[in-house]
Amino acid sequence: MQAIEESQIAIIVFSRNFAESRWCLQELEKIMHCNRTIGQVVLPVFYDVDPSEVRHQTGEFGKSFRNFLNTISKKGEDWPYFGLSWNWRKALREAASVAGFVVLNSRNENDAIKDIVENVIRLLNKTDLFIAEKPVGVESRVENMIHLLDIQQSNDVLLLGMWGMGGIGKTTIAKAIYNKIGRNFDGRSFLANIREVWEQIVGQVSLQEQILFDICKETTKIQNIESGKVILKDRLRHKRILLVLDDINTLDQLNALCGCREYLGPGSRIIITTRDMHIMRGNRVDRVYKMKEMDEIESIELFSWHAFKQASPNEDFVEISKTVIEYSGGLPLALEVLGSYLFDRSVTEWKCALKKLKRIPNDQVQKKLKISYDGLNDDAEKEIFLDIACFFIGMDRNDVIQILDGCELYGEIGISVLVERSLVIVDDKNRLGMHDLLRDMGREIIREKSPKVPEGRSRLWFNKDVLDVLSEQTGTKAIEGMTLKLSKANAKCFRTEAFKKMKRLRLLQLAGVELDGNFEYLSRYLRWLSWNGFPLTYLPAKFHQKNLISIELENSNVRVLWHDSLRLEKLKILNLSHSHHLTQTPDFSYLPNLEKLVLVDCPRLTEICHSIGDLEKVILINLEDCISLRKLPRTIYKLKCLKTLILSGCLMINKLEEDLEQMESLTTLIANDTAITKVPFSVLRSKSIGYISMCGHEGISRNVFPSIIWSWMSPTNNLPSPFQTSDGMSSLVPLDLPNSSCQELSSITRYIPLLRSLWLECGTQLQLSLDADKILDVLYATNSKELESSATSQNMDVNGHGGCLLLGDSYPDWLTFNCKGSSVIFEVPRVQGRNLKTIMCIVYSSTSENIASDGLKNVMVKNYTKATIQLYKRESLFSFEDEDGKRLVSSIDPGNKMEIVVVFENNFIVKNTTIYLIYDEPICKKIGFILN
Repeated sequence: MQAIEESQIAIIVFSRNFAESRWCLQELEKIMHCNRTIGQVVLPVFYDVDPSEVRHQTGEFGKSFRNFLNTISKKGEDWPYFGLSWNWRKALREAASVAGFVVLNSRNENDAIKDIVENVIRLLNKTDLFIAEKPVGVESRVENMIHLLDIQQSNDVLLLGMWGMGGIGKTTIAKAIYNKIGRNFDGRSFLANIREVWEQIVGQVSLQEQILFDICKETTKIQNIESGKVILKDRLRHKRILLVLDDINTLDQLNALCGCREYLGPGSRIIITTRDMHIMRGNRVDRVYKMKEMDEIESIELFSWHAFKQASPNEDFVEISKTVIEYSGGLPLALEVLGSYLFDRSVTEWKCALKKLKRIPNDQVQKKLKISYDGLNDDAEKEIFLDIACFFIGMDRNDVIQILDGCELYGEIGISVLVERSLVIVDDKNRLGMHDLLRDMGREIIREKSPKVPEGRSRLWFNKDVLDVLSEQTGTKAIEGMTLKLSKANAKCFRTEAFKKMKRLRLLQLAGVELDGNFEYLSRYLRWLSWNGFPLTYLPAKFHQKNLISIELENSNVRVLWHDSLRLEKLKILNLSHSHHLTQTPDFSYLPNLEKLVLVDCPRLTEICHSIGDLEKVILINLEDCISLRKLPRTIYKLKCLKTLILSGCLMINKLEEDLEQMESLTTLIANDTAITKVPFSVLRSKSIGYISMCGHEGISRNVFPSIIWSWMSPTNNLPSPFQTSDGMSSLVPLDLPNSSCQELSSITRYIPLLRSLWLECGTQLQLSLDADKILDVLYATNSKELESSATSQNMDVNGHGGCLLLGDSYPDWLTFNCKGSSVIFEVPRVQGRNLKTIMCIVYSSTSENIASDGLKNVMVKNYTKATIQLYKRESLFSFEDEDGKRLVSSIDPGNKMEIVVVFENNFIVKNTTIYLIYDEPICKKIGFILN
C-alpha cells in the first residue's frame, strides 16, 4: 500500500480471474483512491478481457467476481459484505472507464508491452514545476480545486477560474495542481506570467507556440494571432489536455490562447488565474475558486519557516512575530518576504523594521501589489482607489459613491471595477474595506511622488505630515485631501490661513481640531467635510458650502446649522449626530437633493421642521435617541422615496399616524424604546415594509406581522396560536348577518340582494337561479348536522364533519367549509377546468344583538402553504374595486392550506363561521370529497 501511495503511475492488469483475488481488489481500491485524491495516473491494461465486462461486471469476468463475493459472504470473513462489494464495484467501474490498453490473445504481446512502456516513459518524461520550499496550506487548497475540476466524472471541456489579489498564492496553487493531475491528460501546458509576456513584441504568438510545443512536441512558427488560433484548434481538438493560463488580465489573451471550448478535445481542463473578476463573468468560465488569505495557524508556520527556518517562532520572538503576521494579513507573499527579510536579525532590528513598514512598505511586496493598481483602466479608477486607501475605509459604500460622484469620478462603476480587481472589498454591511497591505501600497504611491516634501503630495493622512503643513502654513494646490484625527487631550488650534493655498482641496476630515480665522480660506471645491467635535455653534456664512456633497459634524457644538438658511443644491448627506446643543433642524426646503439625514443622540432637539416633507429624494432618516422629540410633523408621511426610518430611543414619541402607508418606498422601520404602545394598522397595510422593529416585535415583516396581528386580538375570539409568516394584504368579501337560527331563516331573505351586489362588486358574474328558501337552507345551517341534513335533502355530498359541502347542478358552483368559532381551516380543492371567482364569509353569533358591519374589526386570510397573511380592516371591506377581488382570488391555488379568521369588537362571541368558495362554471354532481 505504501508503494502505491509513493508511485506516480499505477498500471492495473485486468485478467479474467483478476476479480477472484481479494488482494487485487484491495489494491485496486487503494489505487483509485489515490487517483481521486492526489491525482495519481492510472493506466489500465485489459488482458484478454473486454473493458465493458470489467466496467459492468458482466461476462466471464463478472461471473468470477460474483463467485468470489458469494464465497467470502458464506465464510463470513469480510463483514459488512455489502460495503466491500459496493467499494469494489465502484473501483472496477472507475478504472475501466479510464482509457488504457486492450491486449488480446491474437496480438503479439511484445508489441503490446512496447506500447505500454513507451506510454509510461512519455508520462514520466514531464518536468514538474517548482512550487515552494515550504508549501504550507497548499495541499488542502489543491484538493478543493481538484474536486471542482471533476476530472473523472465529466467528459466536457471545463474552464476553472482562480481569482484573488496579488500575492495570495494563485500561481502556487495552479502549479501544484498542474504537477498533481497533469499526467492524467494526453498533454499539458503551463503558461506563466501571461500579462508580462503579452506586452512583449513577439509575446503573443510565442505563447501560442509554447502550447503547441508542450502538448504536441512540435516546433511551429506562427505568423500572427489569428492564424495561431486556427492551428491550435486543428492540433488540439482531438486531445484531452490540461492548460494553465497564469495571470490573465484581458479577454484578448483568453480568446487567443484557448478560444472556445471547441478548440480542445473532450475531457480537457483549463485553469485561469486572474486578479480581475470581470474576465470570468458571463459564461466564460464554468466555476470560480475564490482564493482566501491564510488563517492564523498557516500564517505562523509559513512565516516561521522563512524567519526562523523552523515551523514555529523562537521563544523570544513569539509576541513580535504575531505583530508581523497581523500586519501581513494572511498574504503568503508578505509572510515569505518579511520572514526572509527579518531572518537572523535581533529583536531591536525587528522593532525598527516594523516602525519603518508603517511609513514605507517593503519594496518587494509593494511591486507585486502595485501590478493591480497599474492595470486599472484610467485615472478616475486610480484616483478612487487612492481616495479609499487614505480616507474612506470603513465608510458606507453608497455615501462614498455620492462623494466621488460629486468629484466627477464616477463612483459606482469605479468601485465595482476595484472590487472585481480584488483591490477593494464590500462587507455584508455595505462598508468599504481593503487589505492593509493594499492600503499601504496606495499610500506609498502617493508618498513616492514627493517623498521629502509632504505638501507636494495629493493626499495627506499621516498626522505628523499634516501637523507640519498646518502649523507652518505650507499647503499647496497639489493637496486634494487631508485627514487629521487627534484626541481631545491633544487637540490643536490652527489658523484658517493655513488652507489659503489649498485651492483644490476636495476632502477634509478633522477631529480634535479648532480653526481660527476667516473660513473663506477653505476651498470652494470642498465636497466632503467630516469634522468630529466641530467647535462652533453654527457654520460660518463665509464658508463656501455650495459644492458640499456631505456634511458630517458629529459631537459638534452647533445649536443651529446656519443662522441664515443657505440653499445647498448638491448636499446629499447631513449628519449632526451627538450634537448635544442642537435645538432646531434647518429649513429642509433649501436642501432639495438631500438623501440621508442622521440626527442620532441630539437630546435638546424638540421638533423637526415641517419642511422635511419637501425632501423628495431622502432615503434615510435616523432620529435615534432624540429624547426630547415629541412628535413627527405630518408632512414626513409625504416622503415617497424614504426607505429607512429610525426612531428608537425617542422616548416622547407616542404615535405613528395611519398616513405611514403613504410612504411607498419604506422598507425598514425601527422604533424601539419609544412611547408608542401599539403598532399602527397602516404598517401592515404598507406594501413595502420588509423589516420592522417596534413594540417588542422585531424581524423580517413576514415573520413579525403575525405576532403584531395576534397582539390586537381579543382573547374571547378563541383563536389559535400565532401563525408563522405574512407577505402582504388583500381583500375579503364578508357578509355580516344578524343572529341566525333555524326559526329565523325565513326572515332574512332581504340579504340576498346584498349578497348579489357584493359578488358583483368583486368582479364575479353570479347568476342566482335558485329560490330563496333553497339558498337559505344551505347558507344558514348552524351546525354540521343541519348541513348534512340539508345536503341530503338537496342531493349533495358532505364529509360529515362540517368541513366541505359540494352542491349539485341546480345550485351555484360553491364549495362550503364550516367550523365552530371564528376561524375556518380548509384545503383548497382542485376542481378540474373551473376557476375560483370569489370567497364569501358568513358568521353566526350566539348573542341576541345584531352583528352589524361596524362591529367587525378585521378579517384575515392565512395561506400556510405560501406562508402569507392577507388582512383587511372593517372600513375597507365594502369598497373593493374589481382588481382587489381578483388579486385575492389569484393568490390562492389548489392544494393551498388556508385559514380565514374574523374578529369582532364589543365582545361578540362567534358561534359558527362558514366559508364559500364560488366557481365560475357548474360543478358536476357527486364530485366527491377532496379535503381531508
